[in-house]
Amino acid sequence: MSRYQPPLTLTPRMFSLVAGISEQLGQLSAVRNEQLTPQLRRGNRIRTIQASLAIENNTLSLEQVTAVLDGKQVLGLPREIQEVRNAFAAYEAMPDWRPESRGDLLKAHGLLMQGLIDDAGRLRKAGVGIYRGDRLLHMAPPASRVPQLVDDLLLWLKGSDLHPLIASCVFHYEFEFIHPFADGNGRMGRLWQTLILSQWRPILAYLPVETVIREQQDAYYAALAAADQRAEATPFVEFMLQALALALTEAAQSDYLTDQVTDQVTDQVARLLAVLDDTPELSSSELMSRLELNHRASFRNTYLGPALVSGCVEMTDPDSPRSPAQKYRLTEKGRARVRP
Repeated sequence: MSRYQPPLTLTPRMFSLVAGISEQLGQLSAVRNEQLTPQLRRGNRIRTIQASLAIENNTLSLEQVTAVLDGKQVLGLPREIQEVRNAFAAYEAMPDWRPESRGDLLKAHGLLMQGLIDDAGRLRKAGVGIYRGDRLLHMAPPASRVPQLVDDLLLWLKGSDLHPLIASCVFHYEFEFIHPFADGNGRMGRLWQTLILSQWRPILAYLPVETVIREQQDAYYAALAAADQRAEATPFVEFMLQALALALTEAAQSDYLTDQVTDQVTDQVARLLAVLDDTPELSSSELMSRLELNHRASFRNTYLGPALVSGCVEMTDPDSPRSPAQKYRLTEKGRARVRP
């Protein structure tokens, strides 16, 4: 049992959020029996990777990330393309890792940062500060303390009797506070929290909570800062639990974690396919207009993104995903869906 105990105040809000998340998972389990088809697993993983990297200023879109992982040529910065490939490899290797293992933590970082930094898979040897612009947000502990701090945190995680939802959030915060690597700490913290949660409920390995964090990025950093100021993880734990609850709600509404429509074609995707069957090529704005939608993020997350990931829709100009002239059309698979 670890002697180190991360500072934390358990609050009624935490217990309420944990109860709500558990209820959401129970309802989901009744529908899915915690099994996801390969297409759903891949689609959710792509959304997770794109959002987690976007938080770190990777500019590749969901469509571009999908294309990279499909082995297609993408016009993008080589570093950003490498980040996508590395992240996919790391998330795919996740079932083989133990959350409390320093060796596995280093392996994961090695995969995630391969070819991106010289010290991939090794704890940092120098001091590091977290900046936003020119403003210092957090000065991490000195490098000489990092090995012991990491070992203490991992030992605490192994012996903690906190609910896994809370323990995973505490770990995430403490990991970011230590900032054990020269680079890649944000994406590693999110990856390791997903690993911890997946050991509790396997379906959480594919919950794209990063998409919620990406949409609430300022609040994410504010929660980290608030925890720093209070010298305890409490504000960050509450934020992350709320993000998990919201991610589950959005997933249920968008069928990200269910396949109630035959073979992963959701109601939303089916509507989009029907529109494209009437007019062979349409821009995203034209599609939103035909579907009577106003919220672009919701359109991309629940209609266009899943349709592209499923292979039912393709871009007319895949080499320039951000082209103003970009339009979308049905693939043969999509046409077969509309006209079986």
